[in-house]
Amino acid sequence: MNAVSQLFAVLAAAVHLVAWPLESYLYGHPRVRRLLTGSTADAPEVRLWRFNVGFYNLFLALGLVAGLVLLHTGHSGSGRPVILYVAAFMLAGGITLFVSEPKVWRGALAQAVPAAVVLVAALV
Repeated sequence: MNAVSQLFAVLAAAVHLVAWPLESYLYGHPRVRRLLTGSTADAPEVRLWRFNVGFYNLFLALGLVAGLVLLHTGHSGSGRPVILYVAAFMLAGGITLFVSEPKVWRGALAQAVPAAVVLVAALV
């Protein structure tokens, strides 16, 4: 796996690691809600859902980290497919987010673009 795909895998993991506490713990702050949804309006009924989605992002990030660790410890036959699968999953999630709510396009791009670069760079 080339350096570009690995660098963007780290970037994609970082994006998801940042999303984890924002969604799971800091969503109560109006600035965080504005960043994530474009609105400062609170929706207490989605608190549990947001908490879960934050951990979903953490687990995606850890999937990329695990793939990179495997890759760099001589297990490229396992690491490469893990990285590609998680990147494809992130790309699909970003596309789904944009299609379902275009006003959060910045978040969709942050989720999808690094993952897309991982996949494209890995094919080159």
